[in-house]
Amino acid sequence: MRTASITRKTAETDIAVTLDLDGSGAYDCATGVGFFDHMLDQLARHALIDIKLRATGDLHIDDHHTVEDCGIALGQALAQALGDKRGIRRYGECALVMDDAQVRCALDLSGRPFLVWNVAFPTAKIGSFDTELVREFFQALATHAGITLHLDTVHGVNSHHIAEAAFKAVARALRMAVKPDPRKGDAIPSTKGTL
Repeated sequence: MRTASITRKTAETDIAVTLDLDGSGAYDCATGVGFFDHMLDQLARHALIDIKLRATGDLHIDDHHTVEDCGIALGQALAQALGDKRGIRRYGECALVMDDAQVRCALDLSGRPFLVWNVAFPTAKIGSFDTELVREFFQALATHAGITLHLDTVHGVNSHHIAEAAFKAVARALRMAVKPDPRKGDAIPSTKGTL
């Protein structure tokens, strides 16, 4: 079973997440940050990864710790569920459009965390949500899941559409990368023999 459960408790946040890589895209995410919950729902739905996430955080300060720590916990859960990555496709990519916005994602479940971020937002906020937190989430996710993650905005004028296209592009690329490769059986997808 490619599943994982992670709890993370600090002085700033308390997070519990469960995920199933072979799910149907079911989601049940509650962080206290409405727009972020919507993005996590998109991540689950389009990756076909079941995600249940509960987070309480110091939202009286701002959303930063909650969003970043959810990225950490989700990354740890993803790494745990992937195990030694036997039989997966490893690479994924997607060019995703949402109305005016197009965001490209390419990723490698390499075990070597790295984020290339060429995503610009025309506004500092989406409602009350700081757009800079989108990058913080993906930095934490990539670092703790061991993903080489490249995200590029091709074009876009609406910050909500750009952010949502980014989450959906990552989701679709993850869906491709975690999928078992029937031609490889349980082989590790690397000439090194390990990831």
